[in-house]
Amino acid sequence: MKIRKIKIEDKIHKVDKRSKDKNISKKVITWILCSFLITSILAVQTNTVFAAKKSKDSIIIGIDPGHQKQGDSSLEAVGPGSSTKKAKVSSGTSGVSTKVPEYKLTLAIAKKVKKELKNRGYQVVMTRESNHVKISNKQRAKKINKSGADICIRLHADGIDSSSVTGASALYPSKENKYVSKLSKKSLKLAESILDTYCEITGIKNRGCVKRDDLTGTNWSKVPVIVLEMGFMSNPTEDKKMQQKKFQKKMVQGICDGIDTYYK
Repeated sequence: MKIRKIKIEDKIHKVDKRSKDKNISKKVITWILCSFLITSILAVQTNTVFAAKKSKDSIIIGIDPGHQKQGDSSLEAVGPGSSTKKAKVSSGTSGVSTKVPEYKLTLAIAKKVKKELKNRGYQVVMTRESNHVKISNKQRAKKINKSGADICIRLHADGIDSSSVTGASALYPSKENKYVSKLSKKSLKLAESILDTYCEITGIKNRGCVKRDDLTGTNWSKVPVIVLEMGFMSNPTEDKKMQQKKFQKKMVQGICDGIDTYYK
Protein backbone atom coordinates (compact mmCIF):
# COMPACT_ATOMS: atom_id res chain seq x y z
CA MET A 1 0.00 0.00 0.00
CA LYS A 2 2.80 2.43 0.77
CA ILE A 3 4.46 1.72 -2.53
CA ARG A 4 1.21 2.38 -4.37
CA LYS A 5 0.85 5.71 -2.58
CA ILE A 6 4.33 6.82 -3.62
CA LYS A 7 3.60 6.06 -7.26
CA ILE A 8 0.42 8.14 -7.19
CA GLU A 9 2.27 11.03 -5.56
CA ASP A 10 4.97 10.73 -8.22
CA LYS A 11 2.33 11.05 -10.94
CA ILE A 12 0.83 14.11 -9.26
CA HIS A 13 4.29 15.65 -9.00
CA LYS A 14 4.96 14.99 -12.69
CA VAL A 15 1.61 16.58 -13.68
CA ASP A 16 2.38 19.66 -11.56
CA LYS A 17 5.79 19.92 -13.17
CA ARG A 18 4.28 19.71 -16.65
CA SER A 19 1.80 22.47 -15.77
CA LYS A 20 4.61 24.67 -14.52
CA ASP A 21 6.62 23.99 -17.68
CA LYS A 22 3.61 24.91 -19.83
CA ASN A 23 3.13 28.16 -17.88
CA ILE A 24 6.81 29.04 -18.31
CA SER A 25 6.59 28.26 -22.03
CA LYS A 26 3.52 30.49 -22.36
CA LYS A 27 5.33 33.31 -20.59
CA VAL A 28 8.37 32.93 -22.83
CA ILE A 29 6.22 32.90 -25.97
CA THR A 30 4.27 35.94 -24.72
CA TRP A 31 7.52 37.78 -23.99
CA ILE A 32 8.90 36.96 -27.45
CA LEU A 33 5.70 38.10 -29.16
CA CYS A 34 5.62 41.34 -27.16
CA SER A 35 9.28 42.02 -27.94
CA PHE A 36 8.66 41.40 -31.63
CA LEU A 37 5.62 43.70 -31.60
CA ILE A 38 7.50 46.52 -29.86
CA THR A 39 10.46 46.16 -32.24
CA SER A 40 8.12 46.27 -35.23
CA ILE A 41 6.38 49.41 -33.97
CA LEU A 42 9.70 51.13 -33.35
CA ALA A 43 10.93 50.15 -36.79
CA VAL A 44 7.82 51.58 -38.43
CA GLN A 45 8.16 54.82 -36.44
CA THR A 46 11.85 55.10 -37.35
CA ASN A 47 11.13 54.50 -41.02
CA THR A 48 8.38 57.11 -40.89
CA VAL A 49 10.78 59.69 -39.44
CA PHE A 50 13.37 58.98 -42.12
CA ALA A 51 10.70 59.04 -44.83
CA ALA A 52 9.54 62.45 -43.62
CA LYS A 53 13.03 63.89 -44.04
CA LYS A 54 14.12 64.25 -47.63
CA SER A 55 17.70 63.62 -48.60
CA LYS A 56 19.50 66.69 -49.96
CA ASP A 57 19.70 65.30 -53.48
CA SER A 58 15.91 65.12 -53.62
CA ILE A 59 15.36 68.69 -52.36
CA ILE A 60 14.86 71.37 -55.01
CA ILE A 61 15.68 74.95 -54.06
CA GLY A 62 14.03 77.69 -56.11
CA ILE A 63 15.95 80.95 -56.43
CA ASP A 64 14.51 84.13 -57.91
CA PRO A 65 17.14 86.85 -58.52
CA GLY A 66 15.06 90.00 -58.16
CA HIS A 67 14.40 92.41 -61.02
CA GLN A 68 15.92 92.53 -64.52
CA LYS A 69 17.64 95.09 -66.77
CA GLN A 70 14.48 96.36 -68.38
CA GLY A 71 11.44 96.88 -66.15
CA ASP A 72 7.88 96.25 -67.30
CA SER A 73 5.28 98.72 -66.02
CA SER A 74 2.30 96.90 -67.52
CA LEU A 75 0.03 95.44 -64.85
CA GLU A 76 -0.74 91.98 -63.48
CA ALA A 77 -2.88 90.68 -60.60
CA VAL A 78 -1.11 90.63 -57.21
CA GLY A 79 -2.64 87.22 -56.49
CA PRO A 80 -4.95 84.54 -57.91
CA GLY A 81 -8.39 86.03 -58.56
CA SER A 82 -7.35 89.48 -57.35
CA SER A 83 -8.70 92.68 -58.90
CA THR A 84 -5.72 94.57 -57.44
CA LYS A 85 -2.91 94.97 -59.94
CA LYS A 86 0.73 96.06 -59.82
CA ALA A 87 3.55 96.60 -62.29
CA LYS A 88 4.86 93.27 -63.58
CA VAL A 89 8.49 93.91 -62.65
CA SER A 90 10.90 96.80 -62.09
CA SER A 91 14.62 97.18 -62.66
CA GLY A 92 15.16 97.81 -58.94
CA THR A 93 17.46 100.22 -57.12
CA SER A 94 21.21 100.79 -57.55
CA GLY A 95 24.27 101.30 -55.40
CA VAL A 96 24.71 104.84 -54.08
CA SER A 97 28.50 104.46 -54.22
CA THR A 98 29.17 101.64 -56.68
CA LYS A 99 26.36 102.55 -59.09
CA VAL A 100 25.83 98.79 -59.61
CA PRO A 101 22.14 98.07 -60.33
CA GLU A 102 20.23 95.77 -58.01
CA TYR A 103 19.41 93.32 -60.79
CA LYS A 104 23.14 92.69 -61.33
CA LEU A 105 23.83 92.15 -57.64
CA THR A 106 20.92 89.73 -57.16
CA LEU A 107 21.94 87.62 -60.15
CA ALA A 108 25.61 87.56 -59.12
CA ILE A 109 24.70 86.30 -55.63
CA ALA A 110 22.07 83.88 -56.98
CA LYS A 111 24.61 82.20 -59.27
CA LYS A 112 27.05 81.76 -56.40
CA VAL A 113 24.30 80.43 -54.13
CA LYS A 114 23.31 77.95 -56.84
CA LYS A 115 26.89 76.69 -57.16
CA GLU A 116 27.31 76.31 -53.39
CA LEU A 117 23.96 74.56 -52.93
CA LYS A 118 24.77 72.09 -55.69
CA ASN A 119 28.11 71.41 -54.01
CA ARG A 120 26.16 70.61 -50.84
CA GLY A 121 23.97 68.13 -52.71
CA TYR A 122 20.81 70.13 -53.38
CA GLN A 123 19.06 70.55 -56.70
CA VAL A 124 18.58 74.16 -57.77
CA VAL A 125 16.28 75.97 -60.21
CA MET A 126 16.46 79.68 -61.05
CA THR A 127 13.89 82.01 -62.56
CA ARG A 128 16.57 83.71 -64.61
CA GLU A 129 20.27 83.37 -65.37
CA SER A 130 20.61 86.51 -67.47
CA ASN A 131 19.84 90.19 -66.96
CA HIS A 132 18.38 90.47 -70.44
CA VAL A 133 15.05 88.80 -69.78
CA LYS A 134 11.40 89.77 -69.62
CA ILE A 135 9.81 87.79 -66.77
CA SER A 136 7.08 89.22 -64.55
CA ASN A 137 6.85 88.47 -60.83
CA LYS A 138 3.80 86.30 -61.44
CA GLN A 139 5.66 84.35 -64.15
CA ARG A 140 8.61 83.86 -61.83
CA ALA A 141 6.40 82.33 -59.15
CA LYS A 142 4.71 80.08 -61.70
CA LYS A 143 8.08 78.95 -63.04
CA ILE A 144 9.18 77.92 -59.54
CA ASN A 145 5.84 76.16 -58.94
CA LYS A 146 6.12 74.22 -62.19
CA SER A 147 9.73 73.18 -61.47
CA GLY A 148 8.70 71.14 -58.43
CA ALA A 149 10.80 73.26 -56.09
CA ASP A 150 10.31 72.71 -52.35
CA ILE A 151 11.00 76.31 -51.32
CA CYS A 152 11.55 79.66 -53.03
CA ILE A 153 14.09 82.33 -52.05
CA ARG A 154 13.67 85.68 -53.73
CA LEU A 155 16.89 87.71 -53.57
CA HIS A 156 16.66 91.51 -53.36
CA ALA A 157 18.50 94.52 -51.93
CA ASP A 158 17.00 97.57 -50.23
CA GLY A 159 17.12 101.23 -51.16
CA ILE A 160 15.79 104.22 -49.25
CA ASP A 161 16.15 108.01 -49.16
CA SER A 162 18.20 107.93 -45.97
CA SER A 163 21.80 106.79 -46.48
CA SER A 164 22.22 105.98 -42.78
CA VAL A 165 19.82 103.01 -42.73
CA THR A 166 21.47 99.58 -42.82
CA GLY A 167 20.63 95.92 -42.32
CA ALA A 168 19.00 92.86 -43.81
CA SER A 169 15.42 91.64 -43.47
CA ALA A 170 13.27 88.74 -44.63
CA LEU A 171 9.74 89.23 -45.93
CA TYR A 172 7.17 86.45 -45.62
CA PRO A 173 3.38 86.03 -46.07
CA SER A 174 1.23 86.38 -42.96
CA LYS A 175 -1.47 84.00 -41.72
CA GLU A 176 -4.01 86.57 -42.89
CA ASN A 177 -2.73 86.54 -46.48
CA LYS A 178 -5.68 86.12 -48.87
CA TYR A 179 -3.76 83.90 -51.25
CA VAL A 180 -1.10 81.90 -49.42
CA SER A 181 -2.01 81.90 -45.73
CA LYS A 182 -1.26 78.16 -45.54
CA LEU A 183 2.37 78.90 -46.43
CA SER A 184 2.87 81.41 -43.62
CA LYS A 185 4.19 79.09 -40.91
CA LYS A 186 6.80 77.36 -43.07
CA SER A 187 7.72 80.63 -44.77
CA LEU A 188 8.39 82.23 -41.38
CA LYS A 189 10.57 79.28 -40.40
CA LEU A 190 12.49 79.68 -43.67
CA ALA A 191 12.81 83.44 -43.13
CA GLU A 192 14.17 83.03 -39.61
CA SER A 193 16.54 80.23 -40.58
CA ILE A 194 18.14 82.17 -43.43
CA LEU A 195 18.10 85.68 -41.96
CA ASP A 196 19.65 84.65 -38.65
CA THR A 197 22.57 82.77 -40.20
CA TYR A 198 23.01 85.38 -42.92
CA CYS A 199 23.34 88.21 -40.41
CA GLU A 200 25.50 86.15 -38.06
CA ILE A 201 28.03 85.31 -40.77
CA THR A 202 28.07 88.65 -42.62
CA GLY A 203 27.79 90.87 -39.55
CA ILE A 204 24.98 92.83 -41.22
CA LYS A 205 22.36 94.20 -38.82
CA ASN A 206 19.35 91.90 -38.42
CA ARG A 207 16.23 93.96 -39.08
CA GLY A 208 13.98 90.97 -38.48
CA CYS A 209 11.29 89.07 -40.34
CA VAL A 210 8.50 91.23 -41.76
CA LYS A 211 5.00 90.20 -42.85
CA ARG A 212 4.19 91.30 -46.40
CA ASP A 213 1.00 90.35 -48.22
CA ASP A 214 1.25 92.75 -51.17
CA LEU A 215 4.04 91.02 -53.11
CA THR A 216 2.98 89.43 -56.39
CA GLY A 217 5.88 86.99 -56.57
CA THR A 218 4.96 85.74 -53.10
CA ASN A 219 1.19 85.60 -53.55
CA TRP A 220 1.38 83.35 -56.61
CA SER A 221 3.72 80.87 -54.92
CA LYS A 222 2.66 77.33 -54.02
CA VAL A 223 5.69 76.61 -51.82
CA PRO A 224 7.16 78.32 -48.74
CA VAL A 225 8.60 81.61 -49.97
CA ILE A 226 10.58 84.57 -48.67
CA VAL A 227 12.16 87.75 -49.97
CA LEU A 228 15.65 88.22 -48.55
CA GLU A 229 16.58 91.90 -48.56
CA MET A 230 20.34 91.38 -48.38
CA GLY A 231 21.32 94.92 -47.38
CA PHE A 232 20.89 98.60 -48.24
CA MET A 233 22.41 99.74 -51.51
CA SER A 234 21.52 103.27 -50.40
CA ASN A 235 24.07 103.00 -47.59
CA PRO A 236 27.61 103.69 -48.92
CA THR A 237 29.33 101.17 -46.63
CA GLU A 238 26.86 98.34 -47.16
CA ASP A 239 26.74 99.03 -50.90
CA LYS A 240 30.51 98.70 -51.22
CA LYS A 241 30.66 95.60 -49.03
CA MET A 242 28.09 93.76 -51.13
CA GLN A 243 30.33 94.19 -54.19
CA GLN A 244 33.42 92.71 -52.52
CA LYS A 245 34.20 89.08 -53.43
CA LYS A 246 35.18 88.13 -49.89
CA PHE A 247 32.00 89.62 -48.50
CA GLN A 248 29.87 87.99 -51.18
CA LYS A 249 31.34 84.66 -50.10
CA LYS A 250 30.01 85.34 -46.60
CA MET A 251 26.62 86.33 -48.01
CA VAL A 252 26.42 83.06 -49.93
CA GLN A 253 27.51 80.99 -46.94
CA GLY A 254 24.93 82.68 -44.73
CA ILE A 255 22.11 81.92 -47.17
CA CYS A 256 23.18 78.31 -47.74
CA ASP A 257 23.77 77.62 -44.04
CA GLY A 258 20.30 79.00 -43.39
CA ILE A 259 18.82 76.54 -45.87
CA ASP A 260 20.68 73.72 -44.11
CA THR A 261 19.21 74.91 -40.81
CA TYR A 262 15.70 74.96 -42.28
CA TYR A 263 15.99 71.31 -43.29
CA LYS A 264 17.49 70.04 -40.01
